[in-house]
Amino acid sequence: MSLADGQGGYRVRFDWGPVGADAVAPGAAFVAVIDVLSFTTTLTVAIEQGLHVLPYRWRDDSAVDVARRHGAMLAVLRKEAGPGQVTLSPESILHANLRADGIDRLVLPSPNGSAISVRLADAGVTVVGVSLRNAAAAAAWVRERAGDRPVGVVASGERWPDGSLRPAIEDLLGAGAFLHGLAGGNDGLGGGNDKGFSPEAGAAMWAYRGVAEGLGDALRESVSGRELRGFGFEGDVSVASAVDVSSVVPVLRDGWYVDGGSFAAE
Repeated sequence: MSLADGQGGYRVRFDWGPVGADAVAPGAAFVAVIDVLSFTTTLTVAIEQGLHVLPYRWRDDSAVDVARRHGAMLAVLRKEAGPGQVTLSPESILHANLRADGIDRLVLPSPNGSAISVRLADAGVTVVGVSLRNAAAAAAWVRERAGDRPVGVVASGERWPDGSLRPAIEDLLGAGAFLHGLAGGNDGLGGGNDKGFSPEAGAAMWAYRGVAEGLGDALRESVSGRELRGFGFEGDVSVASAVDVSSVVPVLRDGWYVDGGSFAAE
């Protein structure tokens, strides 16, 4: 058995980054993508506002062309934003009034959660965007539709300067919050494996349960949280730390994330 088959015997699997997505997706009916700081948080906020969101691997000239072709707004880098522009910053989307300006589509580049979403688009799975803001709603949505079918969970992580994967605590906790809901919340399983959770998935769930009461402080003091605050984006950390305030479920359909409540059950 190869490493890629390591969690294949479990109904609920958890792994990290693009390669982890490739490992948990085969045979899965649903794959949840988590990138708390900041892609899936920004995605959740955008879907809350009725936008359709196109994930894109990275912001370059091709992203400009794609946005123009689809009549969509292109999110720019945080430090490049001018008046009236939106960025990967969830706070910038939260305070924008794009629908009032006639904008209903957003191209959202990101090297982590967005790139993983694109990677999974043709994998034959239903891709769900999960943040701390919508973890409970997304878990309930998947639980209702999955039945006994396998579910993959991917923590996107960040990048070290050399481009290698940096596991990020905010994504571990976001994945754990989703898994906590998938297990039935506080009234659900006591361990994990009796519900078909892999040990990796169970560990992520218990990591979340262990810090749930102090989650806001954990995000603030995490490496990613301190980095964002150092750049003046403390508001993004606050928006990302708001647990279960949203009922939207971003689901990838024909390349675009839309609200899962807008179409029939699987």
